[in-house]
Amino acid sequence: MTRTNPSSATASPAASSPDFPAPGGLCAIHQPNLFPRLVTLAKLFAADMWIVLDDVQFTRRDYQRRTRLAALGSPQVSRWMSVPTHLPQGRQTVVRDAAIADPGLARRRTTAMLRQYYGASPHWPALAQALESVGAAFGSGRTDVVAETSTRILLDLLGWKGQILRSGDLSARPGRSQRLADLTAAVSAGSYLCGTGGIKYLDESPFAARGISVIPFLPPPTEIWASGQQISALWALTTLGPAALVEQLRTITAAQITLEFPA
Repeated sequence: MTRTNPSSATASPAASSPDFPAPGGLCAIHQPNLFPRLVTLAKLFAADMWIVLDDVQFTRRDYQRRTRLAALGSPQVSRWMSVPTHLPQGRQTVVRDAAIADPGLARRRTTAMLRQYYGASPHWPALAQALESVGAAFGSGRTDVVAETSTRILLDLLGWKGQILRSGDLSARPGRSQRLADLTAAVSAGSYLCGTGGIKYLDESPFAARGISVIPFLPPPTEIWASGQQISALWALTTLGPAALVEQLRTITAAQITLEFPA
């Protein structure tokens, strides 16, 4: 599938008329995560399109408002970084309605913490420039906008040319697996890329009924991937640099997809 530039799709998080991609390709569906973990970023990088799951229940203890930052020379040493979030409807608040508590203070603390952890990296200047978009996103007052922007800038730094859409703009029936299958079909994707967590509960029958294949995305548990389930991809990006990380991601993607679609 020919990937399209995501800029038009990401310009307005509240867009109501998504620009649908061409039929076929790989679809990943994931809630917006704050500076996502390496395994999550790798899954999105491997996909042709990312459907941002923004109309499901917000979960405080998930990665929607927080991430673990690892020290440059010591990935085993990490600390939570969080965006204080208010839920207007309590536990029933959906992702896109979660509000940042004191956006100005949250922005300053986030910026300071990122500089503290990664300012010494030779790759910091490029990241710092990209982070300006994240800083601006705090002005929206919405946690999901900050989280989605933090993911998008990392994908941009890695040269990803896929398309971003949002589940709130698409039609889907209830039921966890049914919903994912409907969303995949709504963007005319031929395959659904499923991560390590989702594969444990996924029912593939709704996908099979629509002629959609399910591809597990399972990176190896070694080298930079050993901590990829726990810490933000920022560590790998600032340690290796964008070019080297892209090579790692392409190698993993090629190995995964080739297993599913042998030549």
